[in-house]
Amino acid sequence: SALAVYRAQVQQQLSAEITEGTGVSINCSHPNIQSSEVIYWYCQLLGRGPAFIALALKGSKELQDPPGWLSVAADCRSSAL
Repeated sequence: SALAVYRAQVQQQLSAEITEGTGVSINCSHPNIQSSEVIYWYCQLLGRGPAFIALALKGSKELQDPPGWLSVAADCRSSAL
């Protein structure tokens, strides 16, 4: 049997500067996503490893930590936190 290796092509803004206490939307484009793939969001602070935030297949869900929303576009080719 053959093993297929798939590398997602993810495009995301490199940085954002906001005032503490202000809401921000972080957008992510993943145009080559397959319909069966799950979208995972992580946060990585300087000097630390990635910390899991949320996952989604489609639609929107409210998050508790950090408080906010994770939304996936209807075609699943982009998401926003």
